[in-house]
Amino acid sequence: MGGESRYEIAQDAYMKIVLHALKHKSSAVNAVLLGRVSPTNDAVEITDSVPLFHSHLGLLPQLEISLILIEEHYAAKGVNIVGYFHANERFDDYELSGVAKNVGDHIYRYFPQAAILLLDNKKLEALPKGKDRSPVMQLYTRDSSKNWKLAGGEGSSQLTIKEPSANAVLLDHISTEKWQDVVDFDDHLDDISKDWLNPELFK
Repeated sequence: MGGESRYEIAQDAYMKIVLHALKHKSSAVNAVLLGRVSPTNDAVEITDSVPLFHSHLGLLPQLEISLILIEEHYAAKGVNIVGYFHANERFDDYELSGVAKNVGDHIYRYFPQAAILLLDNKKLEALPKGKDRSPVMQLYTRDSSKNWKLAGGEGSSQLTIKEPSANAVLLDHISTEKWQDVVDFDDHLDDISKDWLNPELFK
């Protein structure tokens, strides 16, 4: 079912998870993707993202608490968890980790078009050198045998950014080290005054 779905990610949701990965370059990081199925064309619209962790990604109690809080907050807005974002610790690692697959499987149970986005460090590194408008991440969906597979070769046509200029805006934020302002659930659990919703991030 998810194999043929198209995904469109909003600029702020996209930039937030890339900046989160840049803030913790030497660590694996993760985030959840929020959105809905478009009523007009059945595409999955990823409207927001919530950075989760940059240490101990696989710890279930923290993960379960964060997912419950996120689901409760966004359900009131008519938005659901539709996918998962993961950035590996090593620059050249393009394997989906067990943690990524497990969280993806959990989301899939509630949302059958669930996607996993994996950061593509080579594409991210090449951004300043070119005019690429495609996302700096790979799209994985579950196939009929319930395995997570890279969608459509590079998965590029099935995943688009809603705003074509998003990568240019992202580069501006990278140049001003905007990543320092990103708050994730790890930060919030250490200091509850830090807001995991990041309401002021792109104001």
